[in-house]
Amino acid sequence: MLAAILSLTILGALLGLALGIASRLLHVETPPVQAELEAMLPGTNCGQCGFPGCSGAAAALAEGSAPPTCCPPGGKALAAAIAEKLGLSLDLSSLTDEGPKLATIAEDLCIGCCRCLKSCPTDAILGAPKQIHNILKEACTGCAACVDHCPTEAVVMQPVPVTLQHWVMPKPLAA
Repeated sequence: MLAAILSLTILGALLGLALGIASRLLHVETPPVQAELEAMLPGTNCGQCGFPGCSGAAAALAEGSAPPTCCPPGGKALAAAIAEKLGLSLDLSSLTDEGPKLATIAEDLCIGCCRCLKSCPTDAILGAPKQIHNILKEACTGCAACVDHCPTEAVVMQPVPVTLQHWVMPKPLAA
């Protein structure tokens, strides 16, 4: 019994050491521009931009294969900041900034087909086959992937309701 424990401990230590050395030797450096762009992005990894998360969008932005307006949740402010960072000129007149939105399900229209459930990248939809579904507002990133998959149009995107926790004064007070 003691020999088995000792041999597994030694094996674990040696394999851990090998992984530590391999991570140092095989480390891939990311370009500093890509790291800065990734820090600017929201970090929700919603996939609205068409890339696999914010790191994929930052890589595409750094190499120039994505426009600065590729992140819908970031809006106009993020697009302008990315364009300034990359030294690009940008026309924001065609970009609509509707603010953050969350998906909601109209219970009277939901038939329980589970198509929206399968398309949600963050598992924010609760439900089962032939039952009414609901959305966890804390987990919803507003990617709208579920809207296109609903055959009864029960899933709609609505603006985030204003509550005391995230209320922001729209205009400064006059002095």
